[in-house]
Amino acid sequence: MAGCVYIITNQKRGTLYIGVTSNIERRIWEHREGITPGFASKYGCNRMVCHEEHDNIGTAIQRQKSLKRWYRKWKIEIIEGLNPD
Repeated sequence: MAGCVYIITNQKRGTLYIGVTSNIERRIWEHREGITPGFASKYGCNRMVCHEEHDNIGTAIQRQKSLKRWYRKWKIEIIEGLNPD
């Protein structure tokens, strides 16, 4: 099963949330609608700013855990490199 790591935010250079899913369209819809309670809903994170697709969910989960340990500056550099707007 394929997996996807994504980063969402509430505004430019705002709060960042890093997640992983096997169905990116459904998951982003859930964030936008505020269906799932938790960190992203609490801070209003509903704008996807970048995502990475992986061949399997295990690789995606490893990448998510790795990104969560990164400094905020590094995460913003990735986002602005892939999505300058």
